[in-house]
Amino acid sequence: MLELTQRLLRAAEGGDAVVLASVIEAGAEAVTPGARMLIEADGTRMGSLGMAALDEAAAAYAASAFERHAAETTYFDGTALAPRFRQGATAVYIEVVEARPVFLVVGAGHIGRSLAHLASMLNFQVAVVDDRDDMANAERFPEADEVICADYEEALDRFPINSNTTIVLVTRGHKQDELSLRHCLGRGAAYLGMIGSKRRTGAVLQHLRDDGFDPEELAKVRTPIGLDIGAETPEEIAIAIMAEVIMLRRGGTAKPMYHRRPHHAPGPRPDPRA
Repeated sequence: MLELTQRLLRAAEGGDAVVLASVIEAGAEAVTPGARMLIEADGTRMGSLGMAALDEAAAAYAASAFERHAAETTYFDGTALAPRFRQGATAVYIEVVEARPVFLVVGAGHIGRSLAHLASMLNFQVAVVDDRDDMANAERFPEADEVICADYEEALDRFPINSNTTIVLVTRGHKQDELSLRHCLGRGAAYLGMIGSKRRTGAVLQHLRDDGFDPEELAKVRTPIGLDIGAETPEEIAIAIMAEVIMLRRGGTAKPMYHRRPHHAPGPRPDPRA
């Protein structure tokens, strides 16, 4: 148990992520609520949920959980885990334990300010980069964990970027966006997005293709950025961008959840005289 707890702490403090599976309600299976098992990215396990078939099911489920940064309740049907509730099923909580995700805002303008605020609310570790000292400062970004006032190339080359990093390029112009993009490509970010119109961002991407940047890496850049919600103001644009970030991080579809059953007109009433 001590070894398991120590591994969880290492993951939470920035080590490799790990999946924690915990029995929260026993169904038909003879397992004990509170039983826990850790699953590494390579499939290695520590601990047990109390039944071999359940351990196998949790390990199989963990592969997709890593991709979604999952924290969800699942249900055991005797062979596999699924998020759909089943009466009498054993409930297992699946959680990816990892360091807080990093949200790097490149550009300290109005949209960048709104993005930093939203990202902080969503428990990202927020960093802001800009080369203007009247824009990149703690007074303007009180929610940010780090505000970096430096040349974009210098700041981005120093910044640690990995699969737990989201990068949003919202600088004051396409020249700064392109310069920043050159220093972020190919570094394994979970999300890399650049603001701008299709024409403008298309020109930036073409410049980078012409300069020999990897077409596969360029294809990963989300641009134009955000979901189409009709956003106009900086705050609305920030919401559209954050919605796309969350959708991709959690494996969402962006489909409306609104649903109403079709209304069927009642049939003719029976004649009481019949």
